[in-house]
Amino acid sequence: MSRTGLAATAIGLAGVLAASQAQAQSASTSEQEIALLKQQLKMLEQKLDKLQSQTAANAAATAKARQEAKAEAKAEARSEAKAAVANANAAIPVKGPVAPSGVVVTMPNNRPTICTADGHNCVAITSRVHWDVGGYDYRPNTAATVPQKLDSGENVRRARIGVVGKFLEDWNFALIYDFGGSADGFGGTGAAGATPVGFDPGGGTSGIENAYLSYTGLKPFGGKMAIEAGIMDIAWTMDESTSSNDIAFMERASVGVIAQNIAAGDFRSAAGARWYNDVFYAGAYVTGPTTGAIHSASSISPPGTSEQYGATARVAGQVVSGNDYSVHLGADAEWLIQPPRNLIANTQTLTLSDRPELRIDPTTLISTGAIANVSGAQVYGLEAAASYGPLWVQGEYYWFNIERNANTAVAPIGTSSLNFQGGYAQAAYVLTGESRKYNPGNAAYGGVKPNNPFSLDGGGWGAWEIAARYSTMNLNDQLATAAGIAGGRQDVYTLALNWYVNGNVRFMLDYLHGTVSKQASAVSTADVGSKFDAVALRTQFAF
Repeated sequence: MSRTGLAATAIGLAGVLAASQAQAQSASTSEQEIALLKQQLKMLEQKLDKLQSQTAANAAATAKARQEAKAEAKAEARSEAKAAVANANAAIPVKGPVAPSGVVVTMPNNRPTICTADGHNCVAITSRVHWDVGGYDYRPNTAATVPQKLDSGENVRRARIGVVGKFLEDWNFALIYDFGGSADGFGGTGAAGATPVGFDPGGGTSGIENAYLSYTGLKPFGGKMAIEAGIMDIAWTMDESTSSNDIAFMERASVGVIAQNIAAGDFRSAAGARWYNDVFYAGAYVTGPTTGAIHSASSISPPGTSEQYGATARVAGQVVSGNDYSVHLGADAEWLIQPPRNLIANTQTLTLSDRPELRIDPTTLISTGAIANVSGAQVYGLEAAASYGPLWVQGEYYWFNIERNANTAVAPIGTSSLNFQGGYAQAAYVLTGESRKYNPGNAAYGGVKPNNPFSLDGGGWGAWEIAARYSTMNLNDQLATAAGIAGGRQDVYTLALNWYVNGNVRFMLDYLHGTVSKQASAVSTADVGSKFDAVALRTQFAF
């Protein structure tokens, strides 16, 4: 029964009781009925209270049951979700530790390099481009001077690309080709019948600049050793031991170039070894012809010769060194043991010559011409250099001895040896404070690396260097005699301003003033000398 029904019943009983009480006054039996009704009313009230308590208890139980059911549903849903995730994960294969990559790609100084993970095997791409533009104010002394003019313009001095690397850590290799447009001279021509045939740029020089193998696994006497063979740049003079990317002037001094061209220098076939530590350097090589030489003594067109062979040796070291200073001394020797011989013309000759320390126009101003009956040649030199902070000085001097007693039946026969000499002194100062670091592996000073590369965003301006050089080369000997040579004497003063934009880009501005003292022949004092001034700019990138 509901609360409303019980209340209505109680009210009705109360009304009946009131009526019964009014009638009880007239009859004694009515009192008994009233008492009975009171007892029934009390019982109904008790029953009402009991029902109210039971209704509240039922409502609380219902609410509790609903909460428990909801919690149980959530727990069941979570359990089902966990089971689904576990089943999904079980379906995915378990990954083990990630295996290390077989190769590592890096860009040291922006040179693309690929190595194995252990670093024992590497291959890298290397390149350099030196593009020169410039002009001459050339003044021949007389109308008999040759040449009468030097051409201004441009020259791709070097345009090299290749690969360098190592196998099994100790076997080093290089294969580099030079696409430079004029190398060190004119592209020659031969004749096939009546048809001219062009040679490679630079006369007989091929474009293969490096193609060698070097082993560095031996380390005797606590130093490092390289045993190498192939086509390479024989770093014989100190000037040549500094990379063309790092030299302070656009061209090396003439004396070193002339000496190198006898039996060393670029594009040279050679085999030998060098040993060095932080203090001392010693190297010796047996050398052959340059790449591109005509390896046939019986070739008529183009004219060929037998292969030459020679040798070089160099000892040098830092006699004093500190954190920001060092002093270097060295000595060099070079031998042309077997000059090239043309069996058709039955000649054995050697020519010493060079350009005026600039290659915009490849014309030589000093030259011995083809010296006849050369049986051998020796060159001996001394070198000295020093650095102190941003200051660097260097100089070399060389003596040449050309023997002329080959039996070719071509006059002059049995004449005395010729002696030539020359040298240079140069200094450079880095205005921005950087210094040239010593490289023990070549026994020479390296280039300038800017501390603050040029950047419009970062505010750096790179490194700036000024330099000056005086060089002299005398190719005159035994003048006033029929067996003498009047190759001329060349003196050149050079000033340079170099801007190292960053580790890969450099601009070089050179001013040259030169004088060539030369007579028409050994027995003629007619003046055929000249003077010149030149300005040239090099744009360079390398990696």
